[in-house]
Amino acid sequence: MMWRDSGVPADSFYEARTECAEGPKSKFKIKAGKTLSARRWHAAFSPEGCLDIASVLSRIQRGGVHPSIRGEVWEFLVGCFDPKSTFDEREQLRQHRRVQYARWKEVCQELDSHVGSGRIITAPVITEDGQPIQDPLVLQEANPDHVPSSREQATGGSESNAHVCLDKQIIEWKLTLHQIGLDVLRTDRTLVFYEKKENLAKLWDILAVYAWIDKDVGYCQGMSDLCSPIIILLEDEADAFWCFERLMRKLRGNFKCTERSVGVENQLQSLASITQVLDPKLHQHLETLGGGDYLFAVRMFMVLFRRELSFGDSLYLWEMMWALEYHPDMFSMYEEPELAIEKNEMSIGKVKSIRQFGKFERENIKNGSKGSETPLPITVFLVASVLKEKSAKLLQEARGLDDVVKILNDVSGDLDAKKTCSHAIKLHKKYLKMAKKT
Repeated sequence: MMWRDSGVPADSFYEARTECAEGPKSKFKIKAGKTLSARRWHAAFSPEGCLDIASVLSRIQRGGVHPSIRGEVWEFLVGCFDPKSTFDEREQLRQHRRVQYARWKEVCQELDSHVGSGRIITAPVITEDGQPIQDPLVLQEANPDHVPSSREQATGGSESNAHVCLDKQIIEWKLTLHQIGLDVLRTDRTLVFYEKKENLAKLWDILAVYAWIDKDVGYCQGMSDLCSPIIILLEDEADAFWCFERLMRKLRGNFKCTERSVGVENQLQSLASITQVLDPKLHQHLETLGGGDYLFAVRMFMVLFRRELSFGDSLYLWEMMWALEYHPDMFSMYEEPELAIEKNEMSIGKVKSIRQFGKFERENIKNGSKGSETPLPITVFLVASVLKEKSAKLLQEARGLDDVVKILNDVSGDLDAKKTCSHAIKLHKKYLKMAKKT
């Protein structure tokens, strides 16, 4: 027996606070024989530790991952590890990464002593020109259980930088710390897991360190929603950080802003193009209402349907997405990008077992996506499937952008992750066929 209970609601594995009954309810059920079980997962490894990724993808695409193994499966799905690696190779890499994370965290601790202290900043500790805010009430608000020392009061919580002129990068980083804290305190507060202050502090530390090492993007609202499930699934803080860092390799473009554009605009433009092809009446109606930029869909892209689905169902949707668009060279693409481009072209030329690619990625290969053309991500088709499902309602009832937003907000609690994925795959196939004709 894999596990006795069949048809167990996805949310039943993530304990919610009794007073938080509101919010989307789980529609997805974990079922024996469909969901990737611990037994099937462990059986997919060779004696040396190489993973038969094809059999795993097939199972995930049918029924998701059992929560007991979700963390370790996700590490492969987001590209932390190469499925062809051995147990020993992965352990060496894991230890190396833990050391690297500890070094980065130590640098951050030197810049601000709140990092790693178990405390969270929820109010600014420096001004925009880098001057420490010396009002002790600020630190009291930030850390109600901590009485600041006179030295901390004088340095804004960064003892090693009391009289140092801070450079622009450090100032920008320190100015984001309280925003991270405010977001952390709002993230998944319905879950019992975050009643423990050490778990909140772990989430804050990981986001603070990430904001420091990714200087182009830093921290943006929405990242806490993406990082939170990983903290819950992976106990070791460094392992959770690296899993989040790999996820951000996929998504950081959405958060990257310039003076001229917001990163997510590329996906919004793709969504507009897809809708114009697949549902021209709806596209025309949205343009008439002034919604041709599709900004009403930003939230779905930025936090991957976290608001539209229950906690457990959103995790199921994520792993379905990652399994569907899985590429077997993802690990090497992240580790050695330049070498991976050549390797990728050669591997597709040789046609590696097509089963090692996710179903969505197979369609891209089948339709001849070239290396210079970046295929559209599955998220675009997931959002397109939501619009398609609500098309009739939008055409009949939407008389302004407020109506569009309201109709799409009403999707919360009504969305079925499995059906949405299935519909997205069908739309993808249809779009590729129609795009070829034009």
